Amino acid sequence: MDAKSQKDLHFYEPKNGHGLKHDPFNAIIAPRPIGWISSRDGKGNVNLAPYSFFNAFCYHPPIIGFSSTNWKDSAGNIQDTGEFVWNLATIDLAKQMNATAAHVAPDVDEFKLAGLTAASCKLVNVPRVAESPVAFECKLTQIIQLQGKDGEKAQAWLTLGEVVAVHIDKAFIKDGVYQTGLAHPIVRAGRRGDYFEIKPENMFEMIRPD
Repeated sequence: MDAKSQKDLHFYEPKNGHGLKHDPFNAIIAPRPIGWISSRDGKGNVNLAPYSFFNAFCYHPPIIGFSSTNWKDSAGNIQDTGEFVWNLATIDLAKQMNATAAHVAPDVDEFKLAGLTAASCKLVNVPRVAESPVAFECKLTQIIQLQGKDGEKAQAWLTLGEVVAVHIDKAFIKDGVYQTGLAHPIVRAGRRGDYFEIKPENMFEMIRPD
């Protein structure tokens, strides 16, 4: 290894602690899409909450998923009803999205709490955020309790769902192509409250080799 490639590395084993002011794990895996998930419990109460461990996992069928640290209302609701909606969080909706992160009782409607409009969906009995430019209606496929390498169960559950219907604001479709940057989505970074805004001028293209 030459001198130019040598780095002064901070090394740690997670089981022994990181030794820093903030855990760097979720700051390194960044930015992360926000799983802004709406759901409904068996009694009809609506829940809306953001999850920072969220992503897409399959094209055919289209499957998305989010991980809940501890068993939260969203996972419980989805287990009971088998349905949920993902709503795109944008810079214009940042404050409202953050408001829905509040820990409130199950019968508190986060749509009303954040001043958002609950719009009816087509194929699921869960409302979407009307102000959001994109929403995915989803049917539950799996809820998996995560576990460590030793097989010990973690207090985290991965909820996966198949996207069965999609709503897109036509303002963000140009020449038949959805323009990611035009929606100015926000994505999660590290620490307790760091985010990024995706802007068109910060995007670039690389064609993958055959």
